[in-house]
Amino acid sequence: MNSKKVIAVILGGGAGSRLYPLTATRSKPAVPIAGKYRLVDIPISNCINSNISRMFVLTQYNSASLNKHIKNTYQFSGFSSGFVDILAAEQTPDSPNWFQGTADAVRQSLKHFRNHDYDHILILSGDQLYQMDFEEMVDKHIENGCQITIATIPVGEREAPEFGILKADTENNITSFIEKPKKELLSEWVSDTGDEMRNFGRIYLASMGIYIFNREVLEKLLVEEKKDATDFGKEIIPDSINQYKVHSYQYDGYWTDIGNIYSFFEANLALTMDIPPFNLFDKNKMVFSRARMLPPTKISGTQMEKAVFAEGCIIRAKSISNAVIGNRSRIGEGTIITSCYMMGSDFYETIAEIAYNNERGIPKVGIGDNCELVNVIMDKDCRIGNNVVIIGGPHLQDTDHALYTVKDGIVVIKKAAIIPDGTSIGKA
Repeated sequence: MNSKKVIAVILGGGAGSRLYPLTATRSKPAVPIAGKYRLVDIPISNCINSNISRMFVLTQYNSASLNKHIKNTYQFSGFSSGFVDILAAEQTPDSPNWFQGTADAVRQSLKHFRNHDYDHILILSGDQLYQMDFEEMVDKHIENGCQITIATIPVGEREAPEFGILKADTENNITSFIEKPKKELLSEWVSDTGDEMRNFGRIYLASMGIYIFNREVLEKLLVEEKKDATDFGKEIIPDSINQYKVHSYQYDGYWTDIGNIYSFFEANLALTMDIPPFNLFDKNKMVFSRARMLPPTKISGTQMEKAVFAEGCIIRAKSISNAVIGNRSRIGEGTIITSCYMMGSDFYETIAEIAYNNERGIPKVGIGDNCELVNVIMDKDCRIGNNVVIIGGPHLQDTDHALYTVKDGIVVIKKAAIIPDGTSIGKA
């Protein structure tokens, strides 16, 4: 593959309301994942590992922290043509509106792409967790003489109504497409996904929201034929099937769409498994992120089972199990952490700051002594006092409080929230 002929466009997504409160002050791609990365690191790393080094990230909502992360992280050599450029939605005389959808975002950004020499454009989402070789996908696209290629993944009956579902012929040419079909229509959309996938009941081909377009086809669609279309999945892709050679590239690896709090929570806790579905330890599929000059993590007297720790933590907990603990996390003595994702902190408090806050009854950043947390996501820079009990689970109703939100039984402590000593949430 001539990677110099490919540019990648990573879509920053909309307001991310289903991931609220994690998206209250940041965009979806900026949400911290696995204790030390951000979601946008996943598509960028997949591109770098696939020898695609020219990337644009399209942003609109709450983009300040995402812009800062990308600026501080992805700096290519002066002898390289590689870059990760941020294109924020902008009002111009030609386009006075903000981005109206995925297709509209790309349309409004075309003028920036035209300054570069490319034949193919790879369009990616900024909120998915997967490890994929785009080089192979581009090679197949060129080899088969395609004009559009859609990455697809086999899914089961439960997930199918959440996706765009398609059918392809024996040559993998897509023949029909339906966006988010109702359950009663699914029987008409069964595909031959292979013996292994069939055994798992994954008999529907779902679009992953990953596309390759030939340059001239994309420009023609967005500027001439579908100049009012705002979305790829709902409009551009279904309308292109009978007009262009649209190919399915079936991917059988691990992939999850971080669409809501439950899927985000599950994806993070899955990293603690003995053999996690998303492998952070594969040297050929490295996940890149900002290099922080942090000390090693220090753990004292803690019983641990299936736990992932990032850098710079000070841990004195009684036990930690099935948990992901992020950068600079502090956990006090006697505390029990079960099935939690603690995002960590952006800074360390000095001894003087801790003493000053202590006099005013403000807990240290992190989790205090003799606490119990179960089924909790703790956003960055939170302060949880001593003797605090937070028990998430199906017994809790969805609610939104000033300090926390409950969704699907998971308690999400809001960024920089202060939970006073002795607080109890969700205890039966």
